[in-house]
Amino acid sequence: MTTLRLLPVTHPKDLTRFLRLPHRLHGGNPHWIAPLELERRQHLSPQNPYFRHARWQGWLALRDGEPVGRISAQIDRLYLERHDDRTGFFGLLEAVDDPAVFEALLGQAETWLREAGMTAVRGPFNLSINHDCGLLVEGFDKPPMVMMPYNPPYYADRIEALGYAKAKDLLAYRLETDVEFSAAVRRLAAKAAGEIRVRPLRRRRLLEEFELLRDIFNDAWSDNWGFVPFTREEFAEMAGTLKHIVADDFVQIAEYRGEAVGMIVAIPNLNQLLAGLDGRLLPLNWLKLLWRWKSQPPDSGRVILMGIRKSQRQSLMGAAIAYLLVDALREPVLRHGMRFMELSWILEDNRRIRGIIESLGAGIDKRYRIYQKSLA
Repeated sequence: MTTLRLLPVTHPKDLTRFLRLPHRLHGGNPHWIAPLELERRQHLSPQNPYFRHARWQGWLALRDGEPVGRISAQIDRLYLERHDDRTGFFGLLEAVDDPAVFEALLGQAETWLREAGMTAVRGPFNLSINHDCGLLVEGFDKPPMVMMPYNPPYYADRIEALGYAKAKDLLAYRLETDVEFSAAVRRLAAKAAGEIRVRPLRRRRLLEEFELLRDIFNDAWSDNWGFVPFTREEFAEMAGTLKHIVADDFVQIAEYRGEAVGMIVAIPNLNQLLAGLDGRLLPLNWLKLLWRWKSQPPDSGRVILMGIRKSQRQSLMGAAIAYLLVDALREPVLRHGMRFMELSWILEDNRRIRGIIESLGAGIDKRYRIYQKSLA
């Protein structure tokens, strides 16, 4: 009988095995896209500003010395200060299709969280609700969008068998970029256009602009389930990354009576460029990436951030702001040759924003699930 052992990830070589495990598990799946190892390593680095308010531990499951699974557990001080429900999180879960491996991994994460005083566990979060999160439960027949997870179907069965129940579903909508808005949408947008100004990002004031985006996002999302505010440092780091891949007009800001009241941010679907690179840039994959970016740019993209201030959200003006933001984004997206955009993710019970998105002709393309379990 083979022995299963859990190894805490504390050494750089163990982190490398932790990062490379998904390549072994999913490398033959045509729908799985290997993330850039450099980016994933930076994500788990102490330099990640997330770790200024959170801590984590990772484990590898080893069978006869070979990795067969991995998991992380996280405790986020900002979450606990805001929600006061003593909930910890698991994430970065990858494993072979073996109930014993899932039981060992989730059991270890639960023990670590319980010993730290947590009374509930929720996940997967990689690492936070503000990072990629959720377990794919619908939409296995297509690759994930950039910064969205992918997993085989058996993950859900293995997790649910261990007493985890659905906490919330997150939806990914697909919007064709050449769709014609309905007459009702056009009338509402035209009526509000005289009062609302929509403008692109001002790159010369990049940090100031991203601080404005952060302020809008934290206000707009503050009442949402599981909300954790973005810190100034986290958003500044995001700005440092996105400035290299996002055109100014892929960020649109809505102003009403001189106040910034809404925003939308889209990025090209970089996963189309990363396919087949095995997550590595060296020795020559960086040349392939540059060539693809110039000769075969992505024909799809993802809206990663969208928000309308609470002061406007429940009014017709709020709906008009949403329509005008999406409409302002369509022209640059079409100009860059993108056939469709994914709007992800949307809380399943956010009926208002779902109604707005669906009125534009978008349909649900993928579904992700957050699970939870009592540790009491």
